[in-house]
Amino acid sequence: MARRTSPYLHSAKLRPGVEPDLAVYPFNIPAVQQIGDIDFHPNVTFLVGENGAGKSTVLEAIAVALGFGQEGGTRNVQHRTIQSVSTLHESLRLSRGTPAPRDGYFLRAESFFNVASYMDDVGYVDGYGGSLHDRSHGESFMAVLLNKLKGNGLYLFDEPEAALSPSRQLAALRAIHQLVEDHSQLIIATHSPILLSYPHARIFQFDDAGVSAVAYEDTEHYVITRDFLNHYDRRLQQLLTDDDA
Repeated sequence: MARRTSPYLHSAKLRPGVEPDLAVYPFNIPAVQQIGDIDFHPNVTFLVGENGAGKSTVLEAIAVALGFGQEGGTRNVQHRTIQSVSTLHESLRLSRGTPAPRDGYFLRAESFFNVASYMDDVGYVDGYGGSLHDRSHGESFMAVLLNKLKGNGLYLFDEPEAALSPSRQLAALRAIHQLVEDHSQLIIATHSPILLSYPHARIFQFDDAGVSAVAYEDTEHYVITRDFLNHYDRRLQQLLTDDDA
C-alpha cells in the first residue's frame, strides 16, 4: 500500500471575522487566541503542549466540526453523557481534500469508557472484536486500533497513550504506521515521546506564544525524557532533596 500524499483534512483556522470574547473559555487560552492556520500532514500530525495549553480543546473542536460526537467514536455515535463541548467548533474553518475518507474515528481517552458502555448498550461490539469492557483499558484501546479502524480513514486521537504501557505504545506506533500505509491520515494530541517519534510527522507546539511547528528533538517531551533517563539518579536527588533540611 502507498501512503497518502494529499490530506483528507488540509487545515484548520478561525473563520474570518470571528471576534471572540478573550475572557471566556476557550478563547482565554493563548494558543486558541493565536491559532493561526494549522496545516496538517497528509499522514500524521501531532499536537503537543503542556496540560491546559489547548491542544485537546482544538482537537475536540475539529472532531465536532467534522461531525463526530463530543465523546468520541464514529460519526454514528452521538452519545453525550454531559454537555461539555466548547463552542470553538462554531468558529473554525476546515479545509478538506478530495476524495472524502471512507472511514473515521475520534478516540478520546477521557470519555472512552462512556463510548464503550454505549457500544454494549446498543449491542454493536462485533466491529471491536467483542465488548470493550471485557478487556483492560489498554487492551480496549488496542482493540480500536487493530479491529475497528479499517484504513482509508481520517482518525483523531486524543491522548491515546493514557491507557497504554510503553510496550503497548510501541504496538500502537506500529498500528499507526499500518493505517498510514492503508491511505489514512491521523491527527493526534499526545504527551508520549514514543508516539511522537513517528517518522516525518508534523508536530505543532501549543503554548503561550500560539501554535508553531517544532522538531521532534526540540519537544519538551523528548528533551525531558532523554535527560531524565540519562541522568535519573542526579535528577531524582534534585527532585527529592528537602531544601529545608
